[in-house]
Amino acid sequence: MIQDPQPDIQTDLTTIRAMCDAFDVTPRTLRFYEAKKLLNPVRVGTRRLFTRRDRARLKLILRGKRFGFSLEDISQTLDLYDRDRSDAAQRQRACEIARERLAIMEAQRTELDVAIADLKAELAKVDVRGHAPRHEAE
Repeated sequence: MIQDPQPDIQTDLTTIRAMCDAFDVTPRTLRFYEAKKLLNPVRVGTRRLFTRRDRARLKLILRGKRFGFSLEDISQTLDLYDRDRSDAAQRQRACEIARERLAIMEAQRTELDVAIADLKAELAKVDVRGHAPRHEAE
């Protein structure tokens, strides 16, 4: 379960290590999201310090990835909030993306259920040693 890292109370900034620990991600993952402009940590010398906004965005990014959303979908949803500072457009777009993703996942599940049933039927035709079961008439 994702927990919010404990930010520095005076600056409300979180270190990369605290972000990694709290969200169970690697520094490489955070750098990747930064390169994709999904996170924008404050730079102090060579250190990256993450703001409250970055923490909220990472939580949404990870949730979106868990649901199978593309980074493009996640980025568009996050950008909607940045544009109008309202979560109404963001929620609406997120719901649209979620409905599309759910339909895809349900179709995949149906295909997987058929494949599982087919494989079970094939396995039922063969005994454990790889031989076709003997018929009682033999």
